[in-house]
Amino acid sequence: MDENTNFIDVYRQEADELLVEIEEAVLGIEENPEEKEAINRLFRAVHTIKGSGAMFGFEKIVNFTHTLETVLDKLRDGLLPITRELIDMVLKSKDHIKTILESSSDNDTIDKDYENLLIKGLNDFLVAANENADKKAIIEAEKIVSEEHTNEVTYRIRFQPQKEIFSSGIDPALLLDELLSFGEAEVTPHLNNIPFIDELNPEECHVYWDIILTTRKKEDTLRDIFIFVEDQCNLTIDLIDEETGTESVDNVKKLGEILLERKDVTPEELNNALSGQKRIGELLVDSSVVDTETVTSALTEQNQVKKLREKRKEEKNASSLRVSADKLDILVDLVGELVTVQARLSQKAASHGDSEFITISEEIERLTADLRDNTMGIRMMPIGTIFSKFKRLVRDLGNELGKDVELSTEGSETELDKTVIERLNDPLIHIIRNSIDHGIELPDVREKAGKPGTGTVCLKAEHAGANVLISISDDGKGLDKDAIYAKAMEKGLISNDAALSEEEIFAFILTPGFSTAKTITDVSGRGVGMDVVKRAIENLRGSIEIKSVKEKGTTITLKLPLTLAIIDGLLMQIGNTHFVIPLNSVDECVELSSESANSRHGRHIIKVRDELVSYVPLRELFGILSERPPIEQIVITEQDGHRVGFAVDQIIGEHQTVIKSLGGFYKNIQGFSGATILADGTVALILDVNGLSEAARKAEEEIIL
Repeated sequence: MDENTNFIDVYRQEADELLVEIEEAVLGIEENPEEKEAINRLFRAVHTIKGSGAMFGFEKIVNFTHTLETVLDKLRDGLLPITRELIDMVLKSKDHIKTILESSSDNDTIDKDYENLLIKGLNDFLVAANENADKKAIIEAEKIVSEEHTNEVTYRIRFQPQKEIFSSGIDPALLLDELLSFGEAEVTPHLNNIPFIDELNPEECHVYWDIILTTRKKEDTLRDIFIFVEDQCNLTIDLIDEETGTESVDNVKKLGEILLERKDVTPEELNNALSGQKRIGELLVDSSVVDTETVTSALTEQNQVKKLREKRKEEKNASSLRVSADKLDILVDLVGELVTVQARLSQKAASHGDSEFITISEEIERLTADLRDNTMGIRMMPIGTIFSKFKRLVRDLGNELGKDVELSTEGSETELDKTVIERLNDPLIHIIRNSIDHGIELPDVREKAGKPGTGTVCLKAEHAGANVLISISDDGKGLDKDAIYAKAMEKGLISNDAALSEEEIFAFILTPGFSTAKTITDVSGRGVGMDVVKRAIENLRGSIEIKSVKEKGTTITLKLPLTLAIIDGLLMQIGNTHFVIPLNSVDECVELSSESANSRHGRHIIKVRDELVSYVPLRELFGILSERPPIEQIVITEQDGHRVGFAVDQIIGEHQTVIKSLGGFYKNIQGFSGATILADGTVALILDVNGLSEAARKAEEEIIL
């Protein structure tokens, strides 16, 4: 891959981020039309995509974006009103830019008819703005947004590019030439950072400039010159002189004041240069006002505060690095292998009994744990990265169904493993679509029921131990418990006299092909969707809880593990075979004697503190033929409000589990979610608690029936 290809890939990545920013800004403008900064942010993002596109040869993007930029310029200048039609047009334009960007090359065929339709729509807004605006309003608007001052003013500008600016194809001299065209200027280059010739790298910029510019242009116009390099330079623009009617030649600032303003010298340096005297501490000691120890103590305090503030500044200005997801996945795999090897090392050290060997092993264990935690931390992303995508979904779907719907979010900063976040997108889309289609009523229906005409869908995320809870709530009509019950009987899922809890009835909507919708729409009604959600969440080792109040709304809560790569597990043994169960699923462990098991007459039920809990005898389920011990262990878990136990021979203890996939050959085997390698090199299977719990419930129902 050549250097140009690298630059183009970087442009595509940055353009993707800017497109997300455009969508967020547009939706923010629709919610709050008075937010001027959102309009400016939108314009800057489009302007940057256009300018960078021209630099890397994306002519189709440049040509199309130019028209959009012109419309946004009118919007920024206050010459276009913010309407739903304008918002729709900008969103469609953003989608078209993404389509062009995702093309494999600029020669790919783009739907030219659709593009022309968009350009015509954008031009219609420009024509309408010019025809419908009152002449006086236009003159007033132009006066407000004028790029020039009435009189000449003077700016102090410091342009200090980063050393690597040449590698971006930027020539600072061209930027300075454009700046100098605005008026009378004096330029002072700073050459003190240029290294000796034998150390000089001609591909690095070591010069920075001070410019004193007298012009009528406003500061925003000057900053626009540097818009493409604002992240690659330090730029300060200060207004140092303008006509006020009170200025005088005698009032011109002294040299020391100018140097202080420009921060080229500190007040202390200036005072020292002016006074030529000793430091204040020395003067006070010489005058016998304080002793040396007192001054030393004060200096220590000063230095400590200074160090703390410098540390805070460094943390605030910490740089970030873009890393591909593939490289991060490889790093996590390597850390997983290291955790496995470290466990073997610890086992070997313990068996040898060598104290020095054990000390080294413990140190490596500590370092491995730190590396694991930091690596897992790198994979963590705020869930708000996908929450923001759903604003557009809610808006478009509400328009399609003729409903007014708002999306609110809470806990967007909650962090979750990036793999989990990536696989959450489709399930959340299904749930939100169902909430809007089945839950939120039409505006007139809501108003008759005493509700606001605008419905609300709320996305909320929060941590709960080693899990994250994501709830999707709506204030719609809620689930009809009786209709769901009747449909379940009609489909033969339950008997006529079945006594079910509200939670169990609501769980039927997760059954494949289950729907109570009387009509089929483009959005839903075919019974496909919620069963897909259930499978997707279970594949993430999560669970779903549904709560609903008729005419009040529905809340669906997803319980998900923080990460899918390395988990804390409970290691168990049956015969010579080892199994692992996720520790966050475990409620408690109890003993089961042979006498107690035989007294149940074949029913797999145990009494725990006056509560009957069904359990799965894993020895029988997996066909393990070794002899049953006199006392078995029952590991009790809780899933979807049900407590289910798993009978094993022995509980070995907590185990740091590096999850390995079972491979395509075993993908249809139920009851297992993966495998892990133990310290002695043997393989332990990781149990799928959801699948085994479901199997236990069905088996128990068959026994009862």
